[in-house]
Amino acid sequence: MHPMQLFELLVVMLLAIILLHYAAHKMGLPPAVALLTGGALFAFLPGLPVISLDPELVLVIFLPPLLMDGAWFIALRHLHRHMLGIIALAVGAVVFTTVIVAVVTHWLVPSLPWAACAALGAIVSPPDAISARAVLQHVRLPRRLAILLEGESLFNDASGLVLFRFAIAAGVTGAFSMVEAMESFALLAIGGALVGAAVGIAWVRLTPRLDDKYLMIASSLLAPWASYLLAETVHVSGVIATVTTGLICGWYQHVVFSATVRMNGTAFWAVMIFLMEAFVFLLIGSSLRGVIDRVGGFELVLAQMAGPVLAILVALTLARFAWVFGSDGVTRLLRACGLRRYAPIGARSAIVLGWAGMRGVVTLAVALSVPEGFPGRDFILVAAFGVIIGTVLIQGTTLGAVIRWMQLEEPESDKARMSMSEAEAAMAQAQVRVVEAHAYDADGTLLHPRLLDRYQRHATLSANYAGQEAEHADTLHAHFNLVLKAVAAGRAELLRLHRAGEIDEATFQELERDLDIEELGALSAKA
Repeated sequence: MHPMQLFELLVVMLLAIILLHYAAHKMGLPPAVALLTGGALFAFLPGLPVISLDPELVLVIFLPPLLMDGAWFIALRHLHRHMLGIIALAVGAVVFTTVIVAVVTHWLVPSLPWAACAALGAIVSPPDAISARAVLQHVRLPRRLAILLEGESLFNDASGLVLFRFAIAAGVTGAFSMVEAMESFALLAIGGALVGAAVGIAWVRLTPRLDDKYLMIASSLLAPWASYLLAETVHVSGVIATVTTGLICGWYQHVVFSATVRMNGTAFWAVMIFLMEAFVFLLIGSSLRGVIDRVGGFELVLAQMAGPVLAILVALTLARFAWVFGSDGVTRLLRACGLRRYAPIGARSAIVLGWAGMRGVVTLAVALSVPEGFPGRDFILVAAFGVIIGTVLIQGTTLGAVIRWMQLEEPESDKARMSMSEAEAAMAQAQVRVVEAHAYDADGTLLHPRLLDRYQRHATLSANYAGQEAEHADTLHAHFNLVLKAVAAGRAELLRLHRAGEIDEATFQELERDLDIEELGALSAKA
């Protein structure tokens, strides 16, 4: 494809993303579903070239920043608290699902070697981090369930990739060693964590010295790719390395970044991640034509592969439910035996956890990386694509309804010790103590009466509001609605002055930024 044609195709895809997101919003669908469907239709438009994905390039471009973004904002304390459950999902569930899918595939297609069946199982077993993020950001879950899903999606790709590599090696050489596989996984994980920690520490130490907000934001963009590529270069897990870097950077960004850098950086990352996630699903849908053409057309797929692929989709879904409910049953048994450190999640949460198993770009990229000539490669490609479409279209569209149907509640043990209003009152008390200490000069003369009055009033109001949110809700909403109206009036007058030539561009931008900050504060307080 000519470079100009490639650029034009990217522009068309960007337009498609905007239109499909808008359509999904209007129809109440998850954007991932609209983008995947739109991409599939997009692929078969006459005159458009067949989109062929380079699996290694796709993973390198999209996976590191998306993993970094997920790790950056995850609650590290809760991640540590629920790490056993996350490992059970990210490793145990992946291995269990791989075995189940391999057995079912060999039963359905006896001519397929066991290594090929295991490779397919490893490809489709890990739920995708990108798919999970795309769906979960539009639903509300109890903290523990959200941490389990987020943590699983961050770490399970490493398990699936190790299993896949050993399955491919077994298919090529005919040899497989479980002990060697476990040793390799441990080395890859530990090595990846060490590389990720080194990159993360380097970022924390060096970024403040840049002393420029744009350079500091650029360094946050460089970190995930540096971690991933360095880890892959030394043959350890790039996934684990990137997640480790993201956890370290996310923990320390509050002291590394100033408020200005953080606001600008958050806005930059939000737009970039939005576009990356959208492009991923559009590319997945757009690659359908290439996959279908490669295996011989729709007729062959429907006649020979549709049934087994549907059975594999059902098998991996049931396998996930079996693992989730089985793990919860083991937890209940341990509590009955006196080990009460870990609490079961309950049947309702288990149903949601079992249903939240969408697959995405990692599944497709790994399937496309199966070597030419590997036994059953065409079937593996079709099965992987069928699993992606099935999980995103079925589970992705119904997960919100399942969550609402289950009526999940936050357990008392997982609730924060302080509410937001109580934390705000504590902050206000700390602020007023500092202002009171510096509001007077050495002679006792009050230097900042209005500032002192402002902070004292804020501390008093915050203390009165804490624990009484419901009683003050209507008054506060009316208050901040009025603030927003005042901001809108100020913005209109500022724009009039600028358009009339009464103020210059620099004055306009400075005052507009002040209004923007005031508006954001009012919207945040109202929410």
